[in-house]
Amino acid sequence: MLAIEDPITTPTGGTPPAAPDAAPQRMRSLARAARHDILRRLAPPLRHDMVVHLQSLGMMAEALTARLERGTIEQDDLQASVSKLNRLSRQAVGTCLQVSSWMQPADDDAVQLREGVEECVRLLSTSLNFRGFDLRTELGEGDFEVSRSSMRFLLAAAVLTLTDTATAPGEITIHTEFSSTHGVVAVDYAPQPEGSFTLLHESGEAPLAWAEVQALAAEESVELLRNGNAIILRLPRAVITSPLKMVPV
Repeated sequence: MLAIEDPITTPTGGTPPAAPDAAPQRMRSLARAARHDILRRLAPPLRHDMVVHLQSLGMMAEALTARLERGTIEQDDLQASVSKLNRLSRQAVGTCLQVSSWMQPADDDAVQLREGVEECVRLLSTSLNFRGFDLRTELGEGDFEVSRSSMRFLLAAAVLTLTDTATAPGEITIHTEFSSTHGVVAVDYAPQPEGSFTLLHESGEAPLAWAEVQALAAEESVELLRNGNAIILRLPRAVITSPLKMVPV
């Protein structure tokens, strides 16, 4: 499990995570709604991640079955095919477990700041490119661990919010840096220069509700600031404070 160092308070001038008089149950409901909407928006790339290894596994199994039925496979080829099937099955299991961790975080929910950003970019870049957005990163050097769950949901929310409210195609830049206690992720949108003929394509999805994203940030003890075409996340360092649970072999 993770403990968060130095809970964050919103600085003067920042966007508060939530209304001060909001009931705790209301805030939890808003946070759950944010997670649901973000997962709904990310369902296509997450589904692709699960299916790609399973499809390869199925195709290879069919090819191996056909060769066995014809009796045209040598012992060495059979052993090599079985080894490849085992490798593909392990990859498929690992990918499915990784996708399922979006619904139920693992005991060790920490991730390097750079790795968390790269995962989000990989999931979103293709769909955003089809809509007219280029997603690029400027990642700081060094190691800094944050909550994987917080990073996944809130960085995706920041990127989707900026693209949903954009009036023209453009570039989304994710910049990271960190101090001794917090990792900072800045997400900026810049429209394409005039004269570009790329069209902006709507996502076809309902945009995320900003109040729900704020509630999720408050629940995760993450500072969330928005200023026009820029959104800044300030994530506390994630620290493992209890032994990890062992999975029976």
